[in-house]
Amino acid sequence: MLRVVVCDDEQLLREALARIIDAAPDLSVVGVAANGREAVTAVDRHAPDVVLMDIRMPVLDGIEATRRIAGRARVLILTTYDLDSYVYAALQAGASGFLLKDAPSERLRDGIRVVASGQAVLAPEATARMIDAFRPAMPTTEDQRLSQAIGSLSRREREVFELLAQGLANDEIARRLTISRYTVKVHVSNILGKLGVPDRVHVVLAWSRLRGRT
Repeated sequence: MLRVVVCDDEQLLREALARIIDAAPDLSVVGVAANGREAVTAVDRHAPDVVLMDIRMPVLDGIEATRRIAGRARVLILTTYDLDSYVYAALQAGASGFLLKDAPSERLRDGIRVVASGQAVLAPEATARMIDAFRPAMPTTEDQRLSQAIGSLSRREREVFELLAQGLANDEIARRLTISRYTVKVHVSNILGKLGVPDRVHVVLAWSRLRGRT
């Protein structure tokens, strides 16, 4: 059973999310929080596997709460299209990914399972916009390292890399390229190793930074 804390300053949304999560036999809401400080306390008290985290909240925002929670629980950001800048900061603070607040119930539940397993989740609908809007500059040496790493990818790895950068999940990539999910997993592992990044979230961040220099 995966243990979940729901953090959002809107009570109706907290209650709705809790019902959606508790409807799955392998998921359980063990705590709720109305702000980041309460989220940190809930993590201390309940030791959840995953925290669903809003960003704009009173007392302590979701970015700072994520920074304090990272390493003790996986954080999945819930956002809307106009929060892309905050999403970027939350990912840098240690969040494992993000989904839109209007995501289908099953996508939300699947997202919790994915981040609990140590993987990352990105909302495909918002990923491209985030990349286009936020392209912080990198030192020239890091630019060169990243460009060389991408240049070392095989043709198939490059195809997988570009789909990863769009926020697609392994199953979606497998369907697009007509290859097995296992093969995609192998390619993803190779890509992460060559780029020197820990997960697929950082693939998107690296790609957005590289594009910002071109």
